[in-house]
Amino acid sequence: MVSVHPLGLNESDSVGEGTRIWAWAHVLPGAVVGADCNICDHAFVEGGVVLGDRVTVKNAVLLFDGVSVGDDVFLGPNVVFTNDLRPRAHIKKGPEALLTTRVENGVTLGAGTTVVCGTKIGEHAFAAAGAVITKDVPAHAFVAGNPAKVRGWVCECGERLAEDLTCVCGKAYQKSGDGLVAT
Repeated sequence: MVSVHPLGLNESDSVGEGTRIWAWAHVLPGAVVGADCNICDHAFVEGGVVLGDRVTVKNAVLLFDGVSVGDDVFLGPNVVFTNDLRPRAHIKKGPEALLTTRVENGVTLGAGTTVVCGTKIGEHAFAAAGAVITKDVPAHAFVAGNPAKVRGWVCECGERLAEDLTCVCGKAYQKSGDGLVAT
């Protein structure tokens, strides 16, 4: 069963079982929301957004058309996605003019992260609070700053990896063409 707070608004027919939509959150028609998601107060999910299963959308997150989010993703408070590189109020654009953004499985975006459209954030990447993502982020990268830069690597469990790419949880990784892969 989908749970919608009396002050929340769900206009989508595609919301998965166990998802909770809280007060003043708004999910527009056409949005696809997976199972067991948590969409917190004041979040906005536009109609062309796709959210996977078990996604946490904290307070005041803004998700606009063209954003696709994988499973087990954490979007911290006030995360903002863009979808138009050159917006002008007097120029009306159709959906074909908007750039897409892909957030892969297991990603964490810290509070206040801004994601510029047309980017891909690789599996299990971790963005520090306040990061401004302007280009693709490799899998398992830890990024911070404005613009966000790779500052290290993180495990699937969220812990920072040692220089030899091992984790305190016992997992080990090696570099690949697009970030890290488990060994």
